[in-house]
Amino acid sequence: MNEDLSEILDEYLVGVRLRATVPADDYKLVGDVVLHVGDVVVVETQTATALGEVRRPRRAIPEFRRDRLYRRVVGLAPEDDAREYRDQRRREEAAIVTSGRLARSRGLAMKVVDVEMPTGQRRVTVYFSSEERVDFRDLVRDLAREFRARIEMRQIGARDTTRVLDGIGPCGRQLCCSSHLRKFEPISVKMAKAQDMPLTDSRLLGNCGRLKCCLLYEFSTYQELRSYLPRVNTPCEASCGGGGCMTGKVRSLRVLKQSVVVGFPDGTEAEVPLSELTWEGRDHVRPEPEQPSA
Repeated sequence: MNEDLSEILDEYLVGVRLRATVPADDYKLVGDVVLHVGDVVVVETQTATALGEVRRPRRAIPEFRRDRLYRRVVGLAPEDDAREYRDQRRREEAAIVTSGRLARSRGLAMKVVDVEMPTGQRRVTVYFSSEERVDFRDLVRDLAREFRARIEMRQIGARDTTRVLDGIGPCGRQLCCSSHLRKFEPISVKMAKAQDMPLTDSRLLGNCGRLKCCLLYEFSTYQELRSYLPRVNTPCEASCGGGGCMTGKVRSLRVLKQSVVVGFPDGTEAEVPLSELTWEGRDHVRPEPEQPSA
């Protein structure tokens, strides 16, 4: 009975979002408690406790993150508090519609993404996105009259806007920025070039209109696989079977297939697996990756 409870009870992580404009963060859940996405819970903060919405169901703590300190989920919010939390969110969602209507009436090229209306405070924060500079002074006066409160306007970027609005990516899953990313890493054109895709290809763009975050996940794999292949325009010899070889030049790479397209002097081209290709300096590149056994 003297054992610490944390050693007796199972520990999990659950993703909780305190605000729509703030990414969901991991909180520790102790015990065999099942929470569902959409539940309102009480969580620990730096100073006290706060209400938040579950955005990711519970999952086991990965081994490599067991030493990290997490704030805890205190438990499900009382029914009255949960009802007030949801009512507050409904009022804010209505305010988003109202703010957007007023912005359109002023002819402003902006999109109202979220509105924050803290309970008991006469202050309203309006989050918006825009591709150009916006003079919203008249809009602020309109909003102040509508909400009878002091108005603060905050502009956010395209990626933050998509995180708030949420959605489904081309992979068929919830957007990474809404589900698990805590901060945005810079995504460069170099990462797109590593996949040999035209930079004008719309498949490189995410829902936000910027380069996809998943290009970052894939970049190291493409770098490694490319290190096994010759460079484009490298002279090479392709095995033709029967012990014969044809001399040609590398025209393009098939990184994931670990093969190259070779152009021959007669104008023909053929895709050649890495195992059937030789070129000067091959001994100085990384060894060929092992093929999985059948």
